[in-house]
Amino acid sequence: MKLLYTFLLCAICFAGFSQDTDSPYLLVSTENATIPLKSSITEANIAGTIAHVRVTQVYQNKGTEPIEAKYVFPLSTQAAVHKMHMIVDDRLVVAKIFEKQEAKKVYDTAIEEGKRAAKLEQHRPNVFQMNVGNIMPGDEITIDIYYTEMLVPVNGEYQFVAPAVVGPRFTGESTETEGSFAMPYTAKGIADSFDFDISVRLNAGMVIQHVNSASHEITVDYPDAKTAEIVLSEENKNPSNRDFIMKYNLRGNQIQTGLLLYEGEEENFFSFQMEPNMNVVLDDIPSREYLFIVDVSGSMNGYPLEVSRTLMRNLLCELRMTDTFNVQLFASSSTMFSEVLVEINEQNIEAAIRFLSEGQGGGGTQLLSALQTAYKLPRKDMSVARSMVVITDGYVSVEKEAFELIRNNLDQASVFTFGIGSSVNRYLVEGMAKVSNSESFIATTSEEAAEVAKDFANYIATPLLTRVKIESKGFDMYDLAQKSIPDVFAARPVVVHGKYKGKAEGKIIVTGYQGKKRFRQVYNVTDGQLSKQNKALGYLWARKRIGELDDYKKLFNEDVKAEVVALGLKYNLLTNYTSFVAVDEAIVNKDGTLTKVKQPLPMPDNVNNSAVGAEAEVKETSKFKRTFNIIIEDEIAKNVKRQLTMEFKVMYAKLVSEYLKKYESLRIKFNAQGKVIRVEKFENGSWIVDESMLLDFEKISIKSVKKEITLTLKK
Repeated sequence: MKLLYTFLLCAICFAGFSQDTDSPYLLVSTENATIPLKSSITEANIAGTIAHVRVTQVYQNKGTEPIEAKYVFPLSTQAAVHKMHMIVDDRLVVAKIFEKQEAKKVYDTAIEEGKRAAKLEQHRPNVFQMNVGNIMPGDEITIDIYYTEMLVPVNGEYQFVAPAVVGPRFTGESTETEGSFAMPYTAKGIADSFDFDISVRLNAGMVIQHVNSASHEITVDYPDAKTAEIVLSEENKNPSNRDFIMKYNLRGNQIQTGLLLYEGEEENFFSFQMEPNMNVVLDDIPSREYLFIVDVSGSMNGYPLEVSRTLMRNLLCELRMTDTFNVQLFASSSTMFSEVLVEINEQNIEAAIRFLSEGQGGGGTQLLSALQTAYKLPRKDMSVARSMVVITDGYVSVEKEAFELIRNNLDQASVFTFGIGSSVNRYLVEGMAKVSNSESFIATTSEEAAEVAKDFANYIATPLLTRVKIESKGFDMYDLAQKSIPDVFAARPVVVHGKYKGKAEGKIIVTGYQGKKRFRQVYNVTDGQLSKQNKALGYLWARKRIGELDDYKKLFNEDVKAEVVALGLKYNLLTNYTSFVAVDEAIVNKDGTLTKVKQPLPMPDNVNNSAVGAEAEVKETSKFKRTFNIIIEDEIAKNVKRQLTMEFKVMYAKLVSEYLKKYESLRIKFNAQGKVIRVEKFENGSWIVDESMLLDFEKISIKSVKKEITLTLKK
C-alpha cells in the first residue's frame, strides 16, 4: 500500500490578490506520491546559557525508483552549525566542510558515481537546504545536524526558539532567482506529512521558576529544582507548522551573568555577559514622532492582520500624549492614514484602527518600496526624532537590500520591528532592528501583542546603557567578535565574545552612560568559569564574527568573502560560502537514473493559501487524518510512552490502517525485546487471536519496548 498523502499543484492565481508567481506554489493532498521526509526530531540540551541542539532528519524512499530529496528548513538565526552525520545501514559517515562550490562538485560527483550522499548548505542565516541523493527503493537515511547558540534573556526571561517551517517568500522585488524559495506547500488545514517532535533538557544551574510555551502544548517534568525536561504533549495538532517557542524564568528573575572561559590547543575563548543596573530614572524625555508601517499583503490576511490590529491599538495607547504618529499600509503599494502626523488621542487612535481594519490582506509584499516611501514622508518638526515601526511577517527575499537601505538612512529614522505570526522570517525582523541599533519584538497571538507593546514602551522610555565600551586590565583579550557594542535599551545583558592569551586573570571593565550619569563596572576574571565543557565558545565566537562580516551586509567584497570562508573551514562551520557534504562510498545506483523530489513544506499556522500566489478550494476528503488511536494500559514513564507511540506509528501505521478497515479494534502484545508475540482482533463483540495477522506484525520490532506491554488500537 502506498502512502496516503501526496500533493497536487494548484495553479489558480487571483490578479491583484496573489503574491508573485515565482513564490512557492500551492499543493493539495491526494494519493500515490513519494514523501521523502519521514521524520524531523529536535533534541536540545540547554546548559546554563548555551543550547546544544541536534536535529535528526530521516529520509525514506517508498517508491520503486532512486530519488534525490530536497528539503528547505529553518534554524535559529544565531545557530553555529558545526557538525553533520549521515547514517546508512548502521554505517556512520561524518560530513566534511568545503567551500560552497567545491562542496557542490564533491556531492555531484558522488551522485554521478552512484553513491549515496548528503549536502547541507545555507541560503540565509535562518534558511537551510538539505539534498540527499541516491536514496534507493526501501532506503532510510538518517541525517544528524548539530548546532549551538547562546540564549540571551530579556527582562529576566529566557527564550529558546526552534524554527519549524520556512514561510513562503514574496520574490517580486528580488533581482535573483532562488530555488530554495520555489518549494511546494501543503494547503492550509492539511495535516503534517512527516513525524515532528521536539524535546528539551534544561540544566539552568539556578533554581527554575517557570517554563511555558505559547506555541505548543508541552509537558514539563522537574527532576530537581535546577533541571527541567520538556516534551511536546500529544494534544498538539500539526506541530510542524509553527515555530516552537519556549520561555523560562529563574527564581527572582535572576539571569546567568559572568564569564565563561575555554582553553584550546591553539586558541583560548571567552564569553562575557553582564546585566547593567536597571535603577535608571530619566527626566525630560524628548517627544518623538512614530510612523507605523504595517504589512497587509496576502500572507498577513486573516489572523496575522487581526494580531496586527491588536498590536497597533496597544502600541498607540502606550505612547505619550506629547508624541505624534501616522500609519502606512503596504502590500503591492502603500497608502497613508493621514497626509500629516497626528496627535495621540482617543479619536485619532480609533480612526487609525478603522483605517487598518479596512486594509484587508492581499497582494505582494513590496517592502523596499514601502521603506523608500516612508523615508520620503515630510517631517512635522525637524528637531523631533522619528521612529519607524515595521509590522510584518517578513515573508520577503530582499533582506540584505532592506538592511542596506536602513543603513544608508540611519540619520533619518530609527527602525523598530514587530514580527507577526507563527513562523516569522526572524532574519529580516531581527536584522532590520540590528542594523538600526534598535530592538525587534515577536507577537504570535493577540495576548502577546499586548505584552510586547508594553515592552516597546519600556524600551523607548528608559535607555539603560549607552556609549558602551569594554576594556581589560591584566587580562590579555583580543579579536573581539563584534567591533562595537550597541546601546542597551531593553533589560538585556551586554554580551561580548572574544579570545585571550595567557592566564585567565585580571579584570574586565565595562563603561558607559546611564542617562547623564557615567557607568563603570569591574569584573574579576578569576571569578569566571574555566571548563573544557565550554568548547562551544569557539563556535559561538566564530559565528558571531561571521554574522558581523556577512549576515547584515549587502555590499561585501572578495576580501570579506575570503575571511568568511576561512572562518568556516577553520572552525568547521556552515556559512553562506561553506557547506557540509557526507558521502557513503558504497555504489548503489550504477545506471545513474534519479528522480528529484521536493519535500512539501507545511503551510505556516494561521497563514492563508493566498500567501503562495494561488488560492484554491481544499476539499475535506484531501485532508490527511490520523486513522487510529493508541491506548497503553501498562504503567510506563511518560517519555517512554511518548517515544513508543511515535515509533509504533512510524513502523506500523500502514499495516494497522489496513486492518482497521476490517475490524473495529486490534490488540498487540510485545515481549521485552520489542517483538510482537500476540495479535488479536475485536470481532462480533469478542477478542479473537489471529495467527495470520501475527505473521505480518512480527516482521518488525520496536527498540523502545523494554518489557512486556500490550497496545490497544482503535479507529
